[in-house]
Amino acid sequence: MEYLKEVFAHYDKTWIRVYQAYNPTIAAEAVALQTFGPHFNRNRMTWIKPSFLWMMYRSNWGTKKDQECILALDIHQSMFWELLEKAVLTSPDSPYYTGIQWRKALDETTVYCQWDPDKSIHGTPIQRAAIQLGLKGDTLEKFLKTGIDRIQDLTPSVRKWNQQRKEGKLNPENLPTEWLFPIQDQTIRNRLNMQ
Repeated sequence: MEYLKEVFAHYDKTWIRVYQAYNPTIAAEAVALQTFGPHFNRNRMTWIKPSFLWMMYRSNWGTKKDQECILALDIHQSMFWELLEKAVLTSPDSPYYTGIQWRKALDETTVYCQWDPDKSIHGTPIQRAAIQLGLKGDTLEKFLKTGIDRIQDLTPSVRKWNQQRKEGKLNPENLPTEWLFPIQDQTIRNRLNMQ
């Protein structure tokens, strides 16, 4: 199946929302500090995801171990664009690179990109892909220091929505709204294999 590769997200004129799932200690620090605290491992790659339902699929609605707390991070759009400009696909799917060029670019970048089938409220694939961006090194440090506008804990809402989902009573319109985040830069589109 061919998936539509575009970024769908909740955003306004200055920020774009991404999601992460953590254990309660890391999540509580992040909300209190409005960045990540001493329990967050800066030496690992951290992945951010604009798709709420992909995050729900990945964390099983906040029920997987160490993914019990769902955070919404509103990040500055300037930071998001910087991440897209640095991003390299984790597999050589783009005709933008030869195999050797792709391997060199992947080795040199601090931002990885993956496309995964986006999901419905029931965890089944839909006709579009969800983007994930993995951050490490200097880019991760900059993201933590200057990239985040606000961090919110959505865990209570996620628990309520998951219960409604299990009972067949969840109205998808109550979930975070996402719409097309237009990416017109052809260099980014080619590098990230966006149709």
